[in-house]
Amino acid sequence: MSKILVVENEKSMRDLLTIVLEKDGHEVETARNGEVAVDMIQEHQYDVVLTDINMPRANGIDVLDAVNRVLPGTPVIMMTAYASAETAVETMKKGAYDYLSKPFKIEELQLIIKNAAEKKRLADENVYLKSALKDKYQFANIIGKSEGMRQVFDYISKVANSNATVLIGGESGTGKELVAKALHYNSNRKNYPFISINCGAMPENLLESELFGHEKGAFTSADATKIGLMEAANKGTFFLDEISEAPLSIQVKLLRVLQEKEFTRVGGTKPIKVDLRIIAASNRDLAQSVRDKEFREDLYYRLKVIHIHIPPLRQRKEDISLLVHHFINKYCEEYQGEKKLKSISPEAIKVLENYDWPGNVRELENVMERAVVLEAQETIQVSSLPEELLGATTSVADNMVPSLTDEPIDLESTLDKIEKKMLLGALDKSDGMINKAAKLLNLSFRSMRYRVKKHNLKGKIDKNDG
Repeated sequence: MSKILVVENEKSMRDLLTIVLEKDGHEVETARNGEVAVDMIQEHQYDVVLTDINMPRANGIDVLDAVNRVLPGTPVIMMTAYASAETAVETMKKGAYDYLSKPFKIEELQLIIKNAAEKKRLADENVYLKSALKDKYQFANIIGKSEGMRQVFDYISKVANSNATVLIGGESGTGKELVAKALHYNSNRKNYPFISINCGAMPENLLESELFGHEKGAFTSADATKIGLMEAANKGTFFLDEISEAPLSIQVKLLRVLQEKEFTRVGGTKPIKVDLRIIAASNRDLAQSVRDKEFREDLYYRLKVIHIHIPPLRQRKEDISLLVHHFINKYCEEYQGEKKLKSISPEAIKVLENYDWPGNVRELENVMERAVVLEAQETIQVSSLPEELLGATTSVADNMVPSLTDEPIDLESTLDKIEKKMLLGALDKSDGMINKAAKLLNLSFRSMRYRVKKHNLKGKIDKNDG
């Protein structure tokens, strides 16, 4: 349970409080006066301090001052047999957690102690999590020594502490959210929330409610007012993943957030002001989406104040060995010493470096977790790698591209044919289920549906699927 310091000059009361609190499972230390308590506070950590106010030599307010100075955040509960409004106000102003007048009920004391201990536990946990998150996402720990990644590190270092909007580009699996978190946890907003949403993961009406919240009665199932994620992220950072998939109606409202720092809940009329740093990411070419009239030009330029591009893994092969050893250490530690792996064979590294990694770092991590689980020796061998990696030097898309000759080719028509062939393959593999096919091609549902319509493939979709 909790470690509690009881400061009380009457021995009978000290003994009673010790018996009650130890019965509840707490560890109890006692001090006979404020002077002794101040010395103990200098040398030990406590979760809660329970102190009498009226004591000789050093009183309870002196104890409270010492706790505030040495153990900030530790709840202090004040007790006195001479209750007065003035004393209560003075101690509460100085930061006392609560105030008890003698005689008090044991049940009342137990409840206050329980609540104070829980407050301290949550505060300690919050400090730990913030520290852990900062260590985890500190940009220096993003793995890479290639020129492309050094440029990413340089951008993070320069812009993390600004409020500039950032647009992160790169293929799926390159680590766009990791970069967004590195920007947040190295900024002056690090003590406030980092909240993210995938704009392609939900229907338009649900996305609007999640982003901006809704008022009670805004629609049939709106039984209560709901605070949106943007409101919850106030003073922190909001990450819009796959921003290219946001419907045009949502794009208009996001533009207002960027320009006016305000929005209105669904069904509401009152503007809500927010202080947010917006970071967005897309694995699609937003400039092309603007040209295709699928993305607002004004929003595009408001997002692209700072543009960070994360290169695909196939363009930074020199980072693969670093990433591999990082993932070996990570998963050996995760399996709590069950694995005694020390390294990876040169032959296995060569296989990994010869592969094009269409799934980028995310795919490499999955491969390495599999290898750590399967490998029985101290060094990962080629036999522990997936068969599809062996001898692979080109991606699926590369194998579909015709060789160039002296005769000119129609590039647009060729790309359309490749896209159609891959769509047909995905629909066939997923038995016509459009959601499954979209996942195979790493597309959002909206993008998949658009391409199916573009290539007139509706006949390939299961009639019972959307």
